[in-house]
Order: sequence, then C-alpha cells, then structure tokens
Amino acid sequence: MVRVVVLGTGYVASHLAVGLERIRKGLVKPYGVPLAKYDLPYRVEDVRVVATYDIDVAKIGKTLYDVAREVFGKEYPVPEELKGIKVREGIKLNSDKGLNIKARGLEEEIGLREAVERLADEWVELRPDVVINIISTEEAKAFNDVEALRKAIEGGSEGVSASHAYAYAAYLYAKKVGRGVAFVNAIPTPIANDPAVVKLFEDANSVVFGDDGATGATPLTADLLEHLAERNRLVEFIVQFNIGGNTDFLALTVPERNKMKEFTKSSIVKDILGYDAPHYIKPTGYLEPLGDKKFVAMHIEYLSFNGFRDSIFINARINDSPALAGMLVDLARLGKIALDRGVKGTLYEVNAFFMKKPGPADARNISKIVAFAGLMKWLGLRR
Repeated sequence: MVRVVVLGTGYVASHLAVGLERIRKGLVKPYGVPLAKYDLPYRVEDVRVVATYDIDVAKIGKTLYDVAREVFGKEYPVPEELKGIKVREGIKLNSDKGLNIKARGLEEEIGLREAVERLADEWVELRPDVVINIISTEEAKAFNDVEALRKAIEGGSEGVSASHAYAYAAYLYAKKVGRGVAFVNAIPTPIANDPAVVKLFEDANSVVFGDDGATGATPLTADLLEHLAERNRLVEFIVQFNIGGNTDFLALTVPERNKMKEFTKSSIVKDILGYDAPHYIKPTGYLEPLGDKKFVAMHIEYLSFNGFRDSIFINARINDSPALAGMLVDLARLGKIALDRGVKGTLYEVNAFFMKKPGPADARNISKIVAFAGLMKWLGLRR
C-alpha cells in the first residue's frame, strides 16, 4: 500500500480520492494515469488517501465524503469509504490571499514552529509514505540556504510560504520515524527548485518532486515546440492562455500569484527551442461559470522552408482537476518507488515529465515526449 496525505481539500483532492475508490471497485478504468498500463511495483489500487488538510473553516472537521459531495453534486456517486477521512486543519500563512473563504491556520493558534511540529506528530500516527501539496497557488520564493529556512520556520517569519512549512513538517516527520517520505509539490512554489529543501530531504533520506504539475496546455505546448525544433523551424511567437472558474483560477487573480504560475509555464520556451522566442504564456483570467473545465487557447507562428510562414491554432476545454489527479496517482507510486530505491533529494527523471518547472534548480525543461523516454529508462520499462 502507498499511504498518502493530501494538503488542500478541493477539486483535485476530491477527484483523486473518488477516482481511486471507483477504480478499486472496477467502476472506471484508470485512464489519465500515465503509467497505469505498465507493471510497476505498486498498483494504482494500492494508493490510498489517509488524511487531507485545509484552511477553509467551511471544510475543517468535515469528512472528505462531505467535501466531495459538494464538488460533484448529488447526481454523481461519491464512495461511502470517504466518510472515514476527516479534513484536518492545516497551515495558512499567506496562502488564503485573494480567496473568498474564511480561513484558519494552526500557526495562528500555537505559532508556526509548534504547528509544524504538530503536523509531523500527526503524520507519525498516520504513517504516510507520500505527502502531496495541492494548496492554491501562493506567492513564494526559494530560501536556497538550509539555515535561513530553519530560522524562518523557528522564528515564525512572514516570508515563509505554507508550502515550505509543509515541506519542513515532512522533513521533521521523516527524522522522527527514521525512514524517508516523498513530498510531491504540484504547485508553482519553488520546493524541488529550492536547494535548501532538497538538502533537508537528502539529510532525511527523503525525496521531493516538483514543481507545478503539468497537465493541460503547457505540456502540449512543450511537445509542439519540440516538434518544431527537431524540424529546424523558426518559431516567431507563441501565445498560450487559460481561463477557468475554479478556486485556483480565483487565486490567480492576485497578481503576485499569477506571476508565480506565469514563471513556471513560460520556462519551457528557451530550454526547448534554444532561443527565447517572443511569447505570452500565462493564466489570464477567472470566470466562475466555466467551473473546473478551463478554456485553453494557443497560437504558434513559425517559419518553414524557403521563408514560408505557417500557423498552429488550438482551442480546447479541459477538465482541470481530473487531469492533475490522474498524474498524482503516478507521482504517489513513483514517490514510494524512489524511496525503495534509496533516492534522496530530488529526481529529475520524474520531475521532467510531470512538472512545469522541474527541479533541481537550474535543471533544463524538456518536452514531455523526450522526458517520458527518460522516465521509462529510469523505471527500466519499454513502451
């Protein structure tokens, strides 16, 4: 079994938990789980959510079943098994900025250092193999230095992001139990790209995956750019944007948060092409009626042989949360596999395929087609 704690109890957590239970019952096939058709040491059915955390007062204390019912509505079957998973209080810091919720965090009651210690103690009881971070996009920066991060946590510094606090709690948990844990950072906060966090996880025989799960338009753009680069076509400009109506898109209406997402999304251009083609790649807006099914648009202009100009236009509607939830199933399994293999720090082969800004810091962003081949090689599998 792969025991998973999820940070953030919204659309993605609901899809992850509900989807896993429905797969176990044979109600749906594991489509959207990239490695589902390959023989890995842990099956999709082995992944189990044992706890979730949130800062929304309207969710804290409820069961995951209750939250999922609100997400899916009464017409969609939510497995009864989720009634046994209670939403616990998490760390808030500045992660509620721009969200239309009444928020509460453990650190407001007992201080940040004590809150981090409490989480680590709770995880000692829950015994997770993997901790998945899917809180809303936040404004954050890398600490780079271990002592700077440690002092910020212990001093309750306002410069600490919720993601860094959670990652530090995972580090403390690993030290307490004397075995590694995998921390999956599926949001733009630099965690796998922060040398301070990577060093801590190396010290705790643990692994961190990140940063920012690549699920929709960005991996498609990366693969199209790879296609054009391999054929020596000159990309003149790239336009790619998303508009959605879920909580994460609401959070992105805060300029500082939007900037975090823009950075991870646009980092692909120069790495893949070898030059920084003019581009506009960013999440651009929130429209509530769109809900979780975001609108994606893309326009790539390029020069072909003999100076002729061609264009690629794409419009799509993508269910945002299920796309990420399916990838998290694999990331949980890969986290456990990495720990079994003794991997410490971070793992580029996993990050390059699953993330928009793969760690470690200064690692090259490559197309997902190329990255998939690297991941298969690391796993010892053939297509």
